[in-house]
Amino acid sequence: MTLRQAQGPDPRLSINQATIKYADLATALRITAEAGVQGIGLWREPVNEVGLDVAARMLADSGLRFTTHCRGGFFTLPDGPERRAALDDNRRAIEETAALAAAGADGSTAVLVLVAGGLPEGSRDLSGARERVRDAIGALAADAQAAGVTLAIEPLHPMFGSDRCVVSTLGQALDIAADFAPEVVGVAVDTFHIWWDPQVLDQIARAGREGRIATYQVCDWATPLPADVLLSRHYPGDGIIDFGSLTSAVVATGYDRDIEVEIFNADIWATDPAEAVRRTAESFAAAVSPHLP
Repeated sequence: MTLRQAQGPDPRLSINQATIKYADLATALRITAEAGVQGIGLWREPVNEVGLDVAARMLADSGLRFTTHCRGGFFTLPDGPERRAALDDNRRAIEETAALAAAGADGSTAVLVLVAGGLPEGSRDLSGARERVRDAIGALAADAQAAGVTLAIEPLHPMFGSDRCVVSTLGQALDIAADFAPEVVGVAVDTFHIWWDPQVLDQIARAGREGRIATYQVCDWATPLPADVLLSRHYPGDGIIDFGSLTSAVVATGYDRDIEVEIFNADIWATDPAEAVRRTAESFAAAVSPHLP
């Protein structure tokens, strides 16, 4: 056991609520705080189950920092009622993010993670879908700025390009973000989605120069992938991702915020959530903490 492990969870660790998917909001806040973890990233569905005002009070009472809100986005549809409804839903997500960040402990960050959305049914127009992502962010930028919220474009691994996210690389996300002020539109750097990219270290450095790293999220990649590839994330250290090079690159940009562990894995979801938090803290300390200042 290292000295850092003996002293408790890394102070920069944040538990993304997806890691303990089946814990309700009260349970997620309680077990995260009881484990000595200082930050949590929340998801909209558990927040909306109790209502925003109640969720904000619960978060304030927990003493935890709020690190991100997941998720906005899914706006690749062409103009019409569904696209307008998606934009309105994103505006509500912006309001939620601002309220929760205000309720969190000192050091909380008002970051709304955006998953762009996949190709509309029957479409093969990938370029057009990406342009609609840019247009949608343009439609939301003033709302985000007024609320003090950063929209974090999260590129997803290319295997999700058809159904979840047409933005597949950090470079593509940064190209979209470049039209906007960095405090309004940034990027989410998630190891699971970008580890494979031969340009990833250069693009992390670029994101740092442009002041656009809104959040750093970590989990691991291992094969074979399950039938549902969405559920293929693992604890840091249980796969093949080089957390040393990626974390060092992020640190070199000056990023000094919390780091979230976000895991989608049926076996992990089936374990006791307190055990999952404990195991997350342990794996973070072993795989990520050695590369932090």
